[in-house]
Amino acid sequence: MHRWGIIVLFAGISFAVAGCPKGTSDFNQGRKAQDLHDYDAAFEYYQKALKTDPQNAEYKIKFDQARFDAAELHIQNGLKLRGRGDLENAASEFQKAASMDPSSVVAEQELRKTIEMIEDRKRAANAASEPSPNNDEEDLASTPPQIKPLSRAPINLKMTNDAKIVFDTIGKLAGITVIYDPDFPARRISVELNNVTLEQALDIVSIESKAFLTPVSENIILVIPDQPQKHRDYEEQFMRTFYLSNTAQLQDLTEIVTGLRQLLDLKRIQQLNAQNAIVIRATADQLALAGKFIEDIDKAKPEVIVQVEVLEARTDRMRDLGILPGQSASIAVNPNSTTTNSNNGSNSSNNTTPGTATLNQLTHLNQNDLVLTLPSATANFLLTDSTTRVIQNPEVRSLEGQPAKLNIGDRVPVATGSFQAGVGVGSTAGAGFVNPLVNTQFQYIDVGVNVEVTPRVHPNRDVSLKLQVEVSSVSNQVTIGGIQQPIISQRKIAHEIRLREGESSLLAGLVTKSDTKQLNGWPGLAHVPILRYLFSDENKSSEDDEILIILTPHIVRMPEWTKSNLKALYAGSETNVQVRRAREMRAPDEQPPTASEPANAQVPAALAANAQAPSNAGQSGQPAQLCFEPPTLSLKPGQIATVGVVVDNVNDLFSIPFLLEYNPAVISVEEVRHGGFLQAGEQEIAIVRRVDNERGQLIISATRQPNTSGVSGAGTIVGIVIKALAPGASTVSIMQVNARDSQQRPIQLVTSEASVQVKP
Repeated sequence: MHRWGIIVLFAGISFAVAGCPKGTSDFNQGRKAQDLHDYDAAFEYYQKALKTDPQNAEYKIKFDQARFDAAELHIQNGLKLRGRGDLENAASEFQKAASMDPSSVVAEQELRKTIEMIEDRKRAANAASEPSPNNDEEDLASTPPQIKPLSRAPINLKMTNDAKIVFDTIGKLAGITVIYDPDFPARRISVELNNVTLEQALDIVSIESKAFLTPVSENIILVIPDQPQKHRDYEEQFMRTFYLSNTAQLQDLTEIVTGLRQLLDLKRIQQLNAQNAIVIRATADQLALAGKFIEDIDKAKPEVIVQVEVLEARTDRMRDLGILPGQSASIAVNPNSTTTNSNNGSNSSNNTTPGTATLNQLTHLNQNDLVLTLPSATANFLLTDSTTRVIQNPEVRSLEGQPAKLNIGDRVPVATGSFQAGVGVGSTAGAGFVNPLVNTQFQYIDVGVNVEVTPRVHPNRDVSLKLQVEVSSVSNQVTIGGIQQPIISQRKIAHEIRLREGESSLLAGLVTKSDTKQLNGWPGLAHVPILRYLFSDENKSSEDDEILIILTPHIVRMPEWTKSNLKALYAGSETNVQVRRAREMRAPDEQPPTASEPANAQVPAALAANAQAPSNAGQSGQPAQLCFEPPTLSLKPGQIATVGVVVDNVNDLFSIPFLLEYNPAVISVEEVRHGGFLQAGEQEIAIVRRVDNERGQLIISATRQPNTSGVSGAGTIVGIVIKALAPGASTVSIMQVNARDSQQRPIQLVTSEASVQVKP
């Protein structure tokens, strides 16, 4: 018998285990982890449970929710780490978020942005002294012909002559050919160019001569009068098709086309709605600016998930306790309804109405003819305690600026009708009269949780929400016009708020409380302690109803604003739209003449007359030098060292302004100290310095007192105190120097550079 009991027990356990869903243990562990906000563990447990039972809808819902919460947590951790400058760990957090939730676009965006920041830091650490040209700027100049002169030496020119002669002179200095429009007039101009590039020189002379240039080939330029008709005749135009990938509505495409027309004054632009594209025919400069505009604007709109929690808690309590005795008593006359009289030996009966009596009967009343109604008592012992809890947690995902609606509940019909009177012949109803018609229509009203939200995302990841939340229900029914209509109770809120991402806001809290007390019993005895429960009945009821609405926004997509999007672009003047390379705006470095440059004999006499022979040789005949001591340094982050700027084999040095450049991501300049060379004993010198650690530039000017002679020989001009910031390499280069002697004649110096290595 005992053996059969064990068999039955094991069979029951087997059936119970077989009836349980697969993965229940992992699912329960996941719920515990989720309650503790350990979303990574919850994600792993739910994933295991879902693998054991892929068709379980509850497992799938919980897994998706845990995946979203875990990815959102890693995104927030990555943003905090990136804000502290820990880019590597921040990229790891974004990588985890992207692997957990591949549908999270914001995780991919932040990961890509962080990787770009890491690469920028590495490039800044390993950057050379001369910055590399911007690829976008190089691409801008690829369509029209580009001038390629034989010489890129700086141009120094001072002359007053006809504009054509000035253009020809500049052309001979650079080794290019200048041709003119037949309508180009003769105009005498005066120019003074000091250390400028070829493009800068041509621009300056074009402004003074009221002309504009267009390259015909790499070594030929055409000079044209600056007139609107000439611009239309000579400016070359190009056509390009721009395909946009992030416009959600036709209105977005129309706004971009309108902006291009107003900003760039484009006349030939076509909007193609079917292809989501824009075709533009314009000059190369206008196309470049249009491309910049479209690249900056054509970004994916931000997307927001708004979590709405509607909590309703209702508690009803009722107590009915006591004995309610009767509160009235009555006595009624009830005589016999039948009487017997003897008359002449015969019987006769008189029937009377119940509850009535004759005068003759009143004289013969006895105790059997009276009815006494006694009061009754009712004992009540009732206690009711009910609690109702309603929780709804819908989620709404919406594009920026686009309204999103969510309706959870029922659609309740509400009757609306109109009465049409009868039609007939004559004034009274009869032949030919048509009965009246009733036309009843129904309108459906959404009852339940209704949410309408329009988000707007700010660059600092704040979210502005224009929302309307309504919680309604059918509370009762009423008959109107013979039709039963519902009575709908609603709680509605509509306003605009601004929240941080992940910040929860309590939108509305409505508390309804109702207390009722009723006492029935005999007067006086109903208020006597203890005895009142025998002579009275007390009824107490309490109702508490509370509704809370909580809103939490989460950003799931942000526009990818890059450095090129935020960078300004040179656009020319209002009447002359153009773009330029960055190198065209900088002054050139002085270079010694090469064999490929034109000979001095080809330069007009006016140019040769303005030249001055620099004093560039020391007493020994060797060229003067300006270098650093020591030439190489090896530091650790936070370490400070001094580098001296030393001059050697100089003759009659009076003043020496110069510009230094370095890598601001690796080192910074903390101080500039006096050297002893220009002091020449007790002589005081004036040193002016300007440090720009953001751009990595240092301007120093050291000058002796007026009416004093210069200093010859070798020595230290200044000492520069530098501080190591981050691991990497940096060169300290002398970009410009303008040394002069006591007669204010230029002194040519051969410069060198220093190398600073910061090791971790």
